[in-house]
Amino acid sequence: MPQTSGSDSQSTPLLQDTANNSYSVIRKEPDAPQDAHQRANDEYVNDGEAFDNVPQTKRQLGLFSAVFLVFNRVIGTGIFATPSVILRTSGSVGVALLMWFLGALIAAMGTVVYIELGTGLPRSGGEKNYLEFIYRRPQFLTTCAYSIYAVITGSAAANSVVFGEYVIHALGAPPSQFNTRFIGVFCLTFILLLHGLHSKWGVRLQNSLAMFKLVILSAIALCGILSLAGCAGFTVKTEYEVPTNFQWDKIWKGSRGDVNAFVTGLYNVIWSFVGYSTANYALSEVHDPVHTIKRAAPIAMSAVTMVYIFVNVAYFAVVSKNDILGSKRIVAALFFRNLFGEGMERALSVFIALSTLGNLLSGQFSQGRVVQELGREGLLPFSAFFASNKPYGAPLAGLFTQYVFSVAFVVLPPPGDAYLFMISLSSYCYALINAFVSFGLLLLYTPYLQVYDWRPPFRAPTFIVLLFAISNLFLVVFPIVPPASGSWTYEHLPYWSHVVVAFSVSVVGIGYWVIWVKWLPRKKGYQLVREWVLQDDGVSRCVFRKVPS
Repeated sequence: MPQTSGSDSQSTPLLQDTANNSYSVIRKEPDAPQDAHQRANDEYVNDGEAFDNVPQTKRQLGLFSAVFLVFNRVIGTGIFATPSVILRTSGSVGVALLMWFLGALIAAMGTVVYIELGTGLPRSGGEKNYLEFIYRRPQFLTTCAYSIYAVITGSAAANSVVFGEYVIHALGAPPSQFNTRFIGVFCLTFILLLHGLHSKWGVRLQNSLAMFKLVILSAIALCGILSLAGCAGFTVKTEYEVPTNFQWDKIWKGSRGDVNAFVTGLYNVIWSFVGYSTANYALSEVHDPVHTIKRAAPIAMSAVTMVYIFVNVAYFAVVSKNDILGSKRIVAALFFRNLFGEGMERALSVFIALSTLGNLLSGQFSQGRVVQELGREGLLPFSAFFASNKPYGAPLAGLFTQYVFSVAFVVLPPPGDAYLFMISLSSYCYALINAFVSFGLLLLYTPYLQVYDWRPPFRAPTFIVLLFAISNLFLVVFPIVPPASGSWTYEHLPYWSHVVVAFSVSVVGIGYWVIWVKWLPRKKGYQLVREWVLQDDGVSRCVFRKVPS
C-alpha cells in the first residue's frame, strides 16, 4: 500500500481491490523450524492481540470478565417476564418447554458461528466487522446500513423501563409512567458515568452482579426441583392451586398450531437468549482474544441454558397453568408467592432490578465499543471524537451516543404496545443481521469467495452454520404471515409494524452512503482516499481525504 508523504499513515482508494482489503485472517501456519523469539511471536499473533492496533493497557478483560460479560448480557428480565407470554402463545407447558429448548439450540448454533467469526477477525465491533469483510461491494454500503441497526439493537430503553418498574415496586410506591421512566433515565445516566469515567469499576460491578444473579437463579431452580420431588418445606401453600403441569395427559393440553403465534413465542425465547455475541463487540479489550473467545462464550451460554431450563421447570413445578394464564403478574412473582408467601414479592423485585442492572451494564459496555469501531472506520461524522478513548481510557463518545438514543426511546414512545414493539423490533433486527452473517459465512466456504482466504483458527461445522442460517431466515420470513384470529401481536399496532420498521431504517444508512460515497464525490469532482492514522491515545483509526479526480 502506498505511503503518504510526511506521515506514518497508509492510504488506499476508497473503492479498492478486494485483495488489498485491510482485514487479514489470523491463522496458525504449518509447523516449521523456528527460533524461540519467532515461536513466541507466532503465539502472540495467533492469540489475536496483534490483529488490532490498540495499546496493551486497553486489554482489561480476561476469561472471567468475558464469561460474565456474556452471561450478564443474556440474562436480564427475560427469564422472569417471558415464560408467561410464551405459555400463552404456545398453549401448553410441553410446547412452551419445547420453545425454550429450540431457543437454546439456536443460541448454541449462533455461539459456535460467532466464535468462528471472532477468532477470524479478533477486534471489537462484532457484526460490523463480519458484514464488512464478507459484503465488500459496494464498499461501505453494508457498514453504513448496519450502523442504524447497531443503534436499535443496542438500545437499553426496554430494560431500563423494566428496571424502573421493579425499583418502584421494591420501594413500595405505586408505579406510574413518570416515575418508572425517571428511574430508567437515572439508571442509564449512572451507567454512562460509571463506564465512561471509571471503566474498571464498571467491569467489577457487572462481574459481581453476574455472580449474584447466577447464585439466585440456581437457588430458584433448586427450590423448584425440591418442590417437584415433594420435599418438606418446599410444597405449594394450601391456599393456592397445586400444579399438575408435568402429568402426561396435561403437559400437551391446549397446544396451538398457529405458526405466527409459535414464531411470536419463539421471538420472546430468542430475545431471552440474545447476547451470545457480546464478547465479540469488545475483543480489542480482551487478553488473548482468540483463546479467550473459544472458552468464554461456550462457558457462559452453557450456564445460561442450564439456568433457563431448570428455572422454567421450577416455575411449572410450583405454579399451575391456570394461575399463569389467569394472572397478570409475572410467573416469578407467582413462584415466590406459592412457596414463600406474599411477603417475598418485594425481595423478588429487588433481585429482578439488580439482574436488569447487570444486563444494562454489559449491554452498554459492549454497544459503546460498536459505536467506537464505526468511528475508527471513519464512517461517522466527527470520527476522531467517536474513535477516541480520551479522556478517561474509555469510549465515552460511543457510550454517550447509545445513552442519547436509549433515553429518547425511554421518554418518547407512548405506553401500551411500546415495550413489546421495542422487543419485537430488536429481535427482528437481530434475526435479519444473523441471517446475513450466517449466509455470508457459508459463502466464505465456497470457491466464489476463495480469494478472501478465510482460514480462522476455529471452524464451525458447516451443517451448524447452515441450520443457524435457515433458522434465522425462518424468523425473518414468518412474521409476515398473518396471525390466527384472536392472537394478534399488538393491541393497537399492525402485527407487521416491527417488520416494516426493521427494513425501513436501513434506508437511512443507505441514503447516507449514496450521498457521501457517490453523489458528493461525483458532483464536486474528487475521489475519497483513506488513511490509517495513530491517535494520541494509541488507538488507530481511519480518515478520508478528498483527492481531485
